[in-house]
Amino acid sequence: MNYKETQREKVIQSRDNIFRDSGEGLYRGNAREFVLSNPMLNLWDGIREDVLEYFRENKITWWPGQAAPTGHLLSSQIACLNHLYALRQRKDCADSILQNVSDTLSESVFVDSGFVEFEKNGASPLGKEKSCHRGSHSTSIDGFMMARNKKGEKVLVLIEWKYTESYPSKSLLLSDSGTNRLDVYRELLEDPHSPVITTNPEDLFYEPYYQVMRQTLLGWTMVRNREYDATDWLH
Repeated sequence: MNYKETQREKVIQSRDNIFRDSGEGLYRGNAREFVLSNPMLNLWDGIREDVLEYFRENKITWWPGQAAPTGHLLSSQIACLNHLYALRQRKDCADSILQNVSDTLSESVFVDSGFVEFEKNGASPLGKEKSCHRGSHSTSIDGFMMARNKKGEKVLVLIEWKYTESYPSKSLLLSDSGTNRLDVYRELLEDPHSPVITTNPEDLFYEPYYQVMRQTLLGWTMVRNREYDATDWLH
């Protein structure tokens, strides 16, 4: 059994006791044991209503392109929210997390409406992306924090949350519609100051390197554009 299969069995075994839900919710059109029939129960009840309002206010799309949270018990988006959302108004906890991420960071800084934001993107589209919609059709980061380093400068902290992801070996260079994705990011990749250096940019269009590339460019351009007056980023 691989890790994903092990975790799937684990959540199925604990599902009834933890969620009081019998499963068999729909995923890709089929009933699944590892998907709750009541998706709302997938969010911890201590944050549920606040999370739903946060997503509504910020017009954030739920994974995978839905208008409401998924009942999938292996969803990374749900795991990220259940772990970090409660820290949005807890500077002491946010400080501890960032100080353990890097000893160069001294404290957390309030961002937009808390010390942690979710499905965050830049103020303008990345490269030639056509949208700044949070959560879909743009490069969005799962969790986003801001820190002050020991020099007193602001540092953007970009958090990509993984749980049981696995990826095919297929190149994503060409979209289903025929768009060459390299053209979307070419100008940023060919910039002499680009943080991504490669002799063949087409090699970057395999997951998870494709995500790492886009998120690295996101952090770099946000700092270059002086968003939040930050001088550096940490991915």
